[in-house]
Amino acid sequence: MEDEVKLVLEDATDKMDKALDHLDRELSKVRAGKANPKMLDGVMVDYYGAMTPLAQVANINTPDPRTIAIQPWEKGMIPVIEKAIMAANLGMNPDNNGELVRINVPPLTEERRKDLVKMAKKLAEDSRIGIRGARREAMDEFKKLLKEGLPEDMEKDAEDQAQKLTDRYMKRVDEMFEAKEKDIMTV
Repeated sequence: MEDEVKLVLEDATDKMDKALDHLDRELSKVRAGKANPKMLDGVMVDYYGAMTPLAQVANINTPDPRTIAIQPWEKGMIPVIEKAIMAANLGMNPDNNGELVRINVPPLTEERRKDLVKMAKKLAEDSRIGIRGARREAMDEFKKLLKEGLPEDMEKDAEDQAQKLTDRYMKRVDEMFEAKEKDIMTV
């Protein structure tokens, strides 16, 4: 019986980890007004007839918080890269100086920042729902095990462990959201 309790708790931990990982990935996509090479992740370039990710034909970096610099490995790719960025419809205007392509990232308005915080808050709430769902499944399993002969005190201990696990993960979701909110609201 003790092994079954451990398996249920491990399963709940896995599900909670997945909820946190998902939140982390989704929050990284929320733009905070600073230039970030990840902003160009979806841009595909026509590289000699093959659609290729921009990162595979150029070096992308951020020389300052408001600029993304794209240094193609072949100078002939500059107009193709410009066209691809325009076609990606990111709301950014590329500018080239013959050597590299620069994109100036416009600062976010106060209203847009608040919208992004709301979006981040919704993502955090979705993660909380996933974590609570994992706890509920674990609690249901403990009740089944109780009917199958698990001692009542062991069931109570297992429920306490599941609740402590849930609390720990909820705290991490709150910390991740607060960090993102601070990032977005910092001008």
